[in-house]
Amino acid sequence: MEWGQLAIKAAISGALIAAASEVARRSPGWGGLIASLPLVSTLAMIWLWRDTGDAGKVAAMALSSCIYVLASLPAFGVIALLLRRGTAFPLAMLAFVLTGWLGYTVMQVVGRRWGWPV
Repeated sequence: MEWGQLAIKAAISGALIAAASEVARRSPGWGGLIASLPLVSTLAMIWLWRDTGDAGKVAAMALSSCIYVLASLPAFGVIALLLRRGTAFPLAMLAFVLTGWLGYTVMQVVGRRWGWPV
C-alpha cells in the first residue's frame, strides 16, 4: 500500500472521531449516535474490499465486528454506571478498558471454540 493511500485512510478515520467528539460536546446523545454508527467498520470494509477484492475477507471482518461489538457492550455499561455514581474519570476509564479487554478475551476463547472468525 502506498503511503498516500494510508494517509488518506487515517485522515478520514480521524475526522470521523473528531466529529463525534465535537458533536458530543454540544449534545451527548447525538455524539453517542455518531460514535455508535458503524462508520469505522464501514470504511474498513470498503478499504479491505478496495485493497483485496476478497468478499470472503470482508464477510469475515463483518462477522468479527459484530462479535466484538457484543463483547464490548458491558464495558460501556460499566463506565456509565461508575461515572454516574461519582467515580473519578481515570478510574472509570480504567474499569472500562479492563472490562472491554475481559469481554474481548472471553469472546476470543468462546469464538475459537465455536469456530468464529475472532
